[in-house]
Parts: sequence; structure tokens; C-alpha cells
Amino acid sequence: MEHSLRSPFADAVDVATGLVLRPEVVARWAAESACADMSVGALARHLVSQWANAVRLLRADAGAAPITAREHYERAAWVRGGPDDDANVDIRHGSEELAAEGPETMHALVAALAPELADVLATPREGSVLIPWQGWSLSEHDFLVTRLMEIVVHSDDLAASVGVVTPEFPPEALAPVLDLLTGLAVRRHGSTAVVRALARPQRAPAAISAF
Repeated sequence: MEHSLRSPFADAVDVATGLVLRPEVVARWAAESACADMSVGALARHLVSQWANAVRLLRADAGAAPITAREHYERAAWVRGGPDDDANVDIRHGSEELAAEGPETMHALVAALAPELADVLATPREGSVLIPWQGWSLSEHDFLVTRLMEIVVHSDDLAASVGVVTPEFPPEALAPVLDLLTGLAVRRHGSTAVVRALARPQRAPAAISAF
């Protein structure tokens, strides 16, 4: 039986909140981030959107029968496409539009989301979570894993962008992310490549990225 990820998700959001509110993010808002063709402000807004969307979708009506997390990443256009494909360009452009509102708007959004997220995570719900921009549903557990992955990965991107130490996430929040990324890396590169990268660097491939 899968354990609830509601508490680990809340803890991860607390960690990421501390990062997006740092003055270094405001100071470099318009500068290019560690993610090519994306400003620091756009990256920060994209990060905050992970728990903003969690609030919205966990409040919505249940979706259809869920697919697995693995199938989710097999289907997602942004995974299958390159950085200049429409899906990834749309993500960057949408985040830049939000960033144009300025850091003060993001700060206000973060403050407003805090009690809303606490309320959503404390409210029981049944059924799958519909991801409307994809057109399919995930179990709540798998949906929160996908949001945790985005939070952990983009927190590292944002910290690198503004020259601060990447924040540490609690083990309960990090474990499902590492499990997801390892599984995706095995799917993409094969188990031998992943085992070698983790245990035998002298025979490891140059990269075993999950995406």
C-alpha cells in the first residue's frame, strides 16, 4: 500500500518557499537562469506553479481511471520533444509571462497559497487527479510524486541560477523523487548503464539523465 505523500509534499513546499523568497532571486529576476532561454523570474514562477497547480487540481473533481507515472512520462510531449519543440517553448513562454508581473506578485501568491495548500492537504478526497493540460489522470500519490520531482529539480536549477546553496529536502520528500528519476533513467539508458554510473564510474556512460 502506498503511503500518503501529503506531509512530505508540504515539507518540500516549505523548503522551496524559502528559496523563491530569497533576495538573490529578486536581484537577478531578469537575468538568464541555469535553464537556457529562461529568466530567473520565469524559473521561480514555474517552481511556484508546482504547488499552485497542486492546490487547483486536488480541489477539482476526480478524473478518469489513472495511468501510471511511467506511462505519464512516456506520453508527455515535453519529455519526448527537444528544447525547441512547441511543448517546451510554451512552458518557457508561459513562465515568462508570469514573471513579467514582477517578484512582488510572486511573493503575494506564495503567501496566499500557504493556507490554501494546508487546507487542501488536510481535506480527504477520493479518486484520481485529472491533469487537464495533458488530458489524462494520475493517482494522487503519482501526481504528488511528479510535483515533488519538479520542485526538487527546479529548486536546484534556481539555486544554481542565483549562486546559493541548493536547499536540502527531507528524506521522505526526496526518496520518491530519486525512485522516479532512477526508474526513468533505467527506462532510457538500461539498467547496466545506471548501475555503472552509481557503482563503477570507470565503465559508466557519460550521462544517465532521466529526460
